[in-house]
Amino acid sequence: MIELGKIQKLKIIREAPIGVYINSDEANGIEDILLPKKQIPEGANIGDEIEVFVYRDSKDRLIGTVNRPKLTLGEFAMLKVVQKTNIGAFLDWGLEKDLFLPFKEQTYDIEEGKEYFIGLYIDKTKRLCGTMNVYKLLSYDSPYNKDDKVSGIIYSIKPQFGAFVAVDNKYQGLINNNELFKDLNIGETINARVIKVKEDGKLDLSIREKAYIQMDKDSELILNKLKSRGGFLPLNDSSTPEKVKSELNMSKNAFKRAVGRLLKAEKIKFSKNGIEEIQDKR
Repeated sequence: MIELGKIQKLKIIREAPIGVYINSDEANGIEDILLPKKQIPEGANIGDEIEVFVYRDSKDRLIGTVNRPKLTLGEFAMLKVVQKTNIGAFLDWGLEKDLFLPFKEQTYDIEEGKEYFIGLYIDKTKRLCGTMNVYKLLSYDSPYNKDDKVSGIIYSIKPQFGAFVAVDNKYQGLINNNELFKDLNIGETINARVIKVKEDGKLDLSIREKAYIQMDKDSELILNKLKSRGGFLPLNDSSTPEKVKSELNMSKNAFKRAVGRLLKAEKIKFSKNGIEEIQDKR
């Protein structure tokens, strides 16, 4: 059986002036597909098995290629837009025929020359197409547990929820709004920590360490910020969470923990309108 959109081993059945025809052993000559002459591996003969990717050519005929696309059916990759039209866009996915991204599968406005996180699917007309709506395609059955370290690509940011992440380009993850303390961009690769595995298998993520580890980093960040600002920061216990985030890209609770550590270590002190660095008198 020939599988559209997948890499598979097919046997050379017969020769033709324009190449060879290939198929699976079970097909018995039904729906042989062409492997163009320039794609035939050197020394290949009738009866040999060849690993190919199956897609459709410009005339919508099934065809094989020994070239490897940047993604196969059920996979995801960052692909560059090479052309925009009024019905959709065309993407470079490593094959001669560009991948079509229908307009209805674009989740936001795209630009030529830029890369976007794309999934591959088969549309109603049995053609391979790209989609930016990858939420419905990502898997929920990841092997990860709480506190595991993961990496992934941010494919969507929604103010009401947070940043959606394709973990390992395969699994569904989310950095909730209350864990977002720095600017993130769609297409950015991030390292994160699993803070919760939901009942449905989705991963809640944080780009910050556990509190006791993060406290050291936050304390150092505050000291560095103080040094760069002449030893003073207009922040204290009364500062709003928004003000703390704006100044330091951290939560109000993280700020209070780090300040408490610095106060105990006698590296800072409260002043009338903020905190000051205590200069080393040695």
